[in-house]
This record gives sequence, C-alpha cells and structure tokens, in this order.
Amino acid sequence: MSLVDERRAIARVQRDIAAAPVLAHDAEAGPAPTPLPAPLLRVSDLTLEYRTPERVVRATHRVGFDVYEADRFILLGPSGCGKSTLLKAIAGFIPPVEGSITLGGEVVRGPGPDRIVVFQEFDQLPPWKTVAQNVAFPLRAAGLVGRREAEARARHYIDKVGLTPFADSYPHQLSGGMKQRVAIARALASQPKVLLMDEPFAALDALTRRKMQEELLALWEEVRFTLLFVTHSIEEALVVGNRVALLSPHPGRLRGEYNSHDFNLASVGSAAFQAAVQRLHGRLFETDPETSVPVAPAR
Repeated sequence: MSLVDERRAIARVQRDIAAAPVLAHDAEAGPAPTPLPAPLLRVSDLTLEYRTPERVVRATHRVGFDVYEADRFILLGPSGCGKSTLLKAIAGFIPPVEGSITLGGEVVRGPGPDRIVVFQEFDQLPPWKTVAQNVAFPLRAAGLVGRREAEARARHYIDKVGLTPFADSYPHQLSGGMKQRVAIARALASQPKVLLMDEPFAALDALTRRKMQEELLALWEEVRFTLLFVTHSIEEALVVGNRVALLSPHPGRLRGEYNSHDFNLASVGSAAFQAAVQRLHGRLFETDPETSVPVAPAR
C-alpha cells in the first residue's frame, strides 16, 4: 500500500467514525454489534465529469458510500451538487473519471435491468399504451419473461401501488401522482437489485407528495426492495430514508452520513425532527475549503 493509499484508508476510517448515528438516540452500552454483511452496492472514490460547450465540469469529487440490501439510502444535497449525475452513473449512463461502482461485487460498466430508474418527469409512459401494457412492456422488451408472465407480474405490481381500477386506462387519464405510481410499478416489476429514484415527487403538490411518500414507505415495508433516492429536501430525506448521505455544493463531496431510523412521517412536527432538520441544514451549507476543486479545462 502506497503512502497515498494509506492516508486515504485512514481518512475513510475517520469519516466512518465521524458518521456515527448522530441523529438517532444513543443506545445503552451492550454487546458488540453484529458485523454488517457485504454491501450490495459500493461506490468508491467516485469522480464524475460532464462536458458543456465551454468546459468540462466536475460534478462529484471522490465520493464513496455503501448501500446494503433493503436499505433506503438517500443522496441529499443542494441543486448542482452532482447527486443526479451520481445516480445516472450508478445506472450505468455515465462512466467514472476516477473510482468505481460495484453491484453485487461486479463492476458497473453500463445500464442493466438490475438497476431501474424512476425520474422526476411525469411523462415517462408511452401514451398509446395502457397502464398494464406500460408496466409489462419492459419485461417483454428485455426478454426477462414471456407474455403471460409479464402480464401477470404487471397486474401484481399495479395492485401493489393501488391502481388496479386503472389498469386499462391510458396515461392521459391519470393524475401526476398516479403516473408516478405506474412508473414505480413498472420499475418494481422488473425486480431490480436497486431501485433508483431521482427526485420522483419534486414536481407534485404538497399533499400528493406526502401521500406518495406514505405509499412508497408502505410498499417498502411489504416488498423490502433496495432504494437509492435523490432529493434536495431535508424533510423528505429524513422520513423516506433510513440512511442519509450529505453532499456538499458543487462539486459534490461526501460531507457526512447519518442514520435516520428514528424518524417517519409522524415525526415531522416533533422537536427532535426539527432539530435534526436544522442540524443537517447547517452541515450542508457550512463553509468547507476542501470542497473547492478547480474546474477541469476543456479537452
């Protein structure tokens, strides 16, 4: 191990110690905790860049974290911190400049059916297909199952998201929240190893957004899928996730990782919840000279 690698290893250990569950109540001392299983998804020292007409922009700088099976892992940060770019890289759409992404021990080298993305936009559904056809189509297109199995699985997940009465409706007959439920059903029907959600409720009104959060958590309780969820809302991060990774403003660096197991939608008005919100807000926007990274020249 080189001196640089040794220093990075020490820094990661220090980061892990600093990322103890400060948002959760301290537990009484007891037996040593059971060792964690191997992570399902590992992001290691990931640097991402994208090109604009003027220059190459660094979106994230040496970001690293682990996601375990059945985690609800949140990427939280201000606009422009690279969280959506990071999600796209995990989906396989953007190659790393530095670092690596592994899923189930295999390096991610491109898109695959083991990672499905639900985007923010409502218009993700072909308008000429019914709800059932929209959910079944990716299964057939990817050759995952035959026609009958695709139809049966589509109906099953349509029922899970509460849209059975609308299975034969077309997208233009649905509300925005209902369209997002179809997108979630379509993603889960493929039974991915990780469900990737990029601010899926950001464009919804406040009441519909809360309802969708409730339905997503209820669905997770039943199915126990692994979720990687991007948001810029601190409140949403705390209620949807069980673990929250904070990214600094541009370029995105990992500022900390926190447990949020103690919080749910019923916690929103509590003093503890509001204190956690204020603490994370201060952590997100505090001055940190290390986050200043020169923009790479165009090449």
